[in-house]
Amino acid sequence: MEIYSIGFTQKNASQFFDTLKANGIERLLDVRLNNTSQLAGFAKQADLAYFLRQICGAAYEHEPLLAPTQEILDAYKKRKGDWAAYEKEFLALMRFRKIESAIDKEGFAQRTVLLCSELTVEHCHRRLVLEYLQKHWEGVLIHHL
Repeated sequence: MEIYSIGFTQKNASQFFDTLKANGIERLLDVRLNNTSQLAGFAKQADLAYFLRQICGAAYEHEPLLAPTQEILDAYKKRKGDWAAYEKEFLALMRFRKIESAIDKEGFAQRTVLLCSELTVEHCHRRLVLEYLQKHWEGVLIHHL
């Protein structure tokens, strides 16, 4: 099973949707805690669902189980926390939520991309989610777009 990830920051709409189309994405799984911010531009929840359907023929789903809590996010972003502490807290949260069984694995039969805002995956929770699932689900291949 191949699972993709993408961030929208520093991408214009053309780059973003062309990348999804080129990779045959059928479903976008939004793993952001806050997906309605005006700062998200074309990636606001309602607009994104429309654009995905119209441009890529892809479905949109929001999955808050794969997002950090507001407290974890604020400690890292607003209070300039340490990435190692964020990673440790988020991994514990995924274990607590048992995401490997709480998330419908069959949904990933569709070519799925996880969306977050971060440009790269080094300091992004979407990478942590995919690596966690890779350890718990057999045969997961990860592609960061």
